[in-house]
Amino acid sequence: MRMYTEATDGSYIETKESALVWHYYNADPDFGSWQAKALLDYLEIFFANEPFVVKKGKHIIEVKSQGITKGLIVEDILSQMTKKGKSPYFVLCIGDDRSDEDMFESLLTKAYGGTSSPAPEIFSCTVGQKPSKAKYYLNDTEDVMGLLQALGTISGPKSSFPEELLVYLIVVHFI
Repeated sequence: MRMYTEATDGSYIETKESALVWHYYNADPDFGSWQAKALLDYLEIFFANEPFVVKKGKHIIEVKSQGITKGLIVEDILSQMTKKGKSPYFVLCIGDDRSDEDMFESLLTKAYGGTSSPAPEIFSCTVGQKPSKAKYYLNDTEDVMGLLQALGTISGPKSSFPEELLVYLIVVHFI
């Protein structure tokens, strides 16, 4: 990755707890895409017999340990909260590329909630109109910010959600 970063102006490497990510969204679009394809091919061959997964996302190439997904992380967080009797009453999950799809799928297929608390309302949103397992979509980051600002003005139990927010969520429904 370091070689590709040095050869591609505008690219950089991000070190995460569970992944190594090569970003190229600030690179020349054509050259960055070409370099990404070459890096992806190289890493897939290099890690072919290793316990790692190589994925292409929106202007990124990601390498992470096999078996660690955003879906599993979401499942674990919600399970731990439920076990502690602190189930959320709603979950908002927003993602913008293919690497988020397992997270959306997990939220759709798993039941969360304990014996003393109902399952939370789940709002999965993808940014941009594209095929997705998310239930809703937001057009762009401005829509994400608008939604978060609207949520920031809310307090109290879920019955006190303002009508404007409910309408907003219906408007962004992904068909």
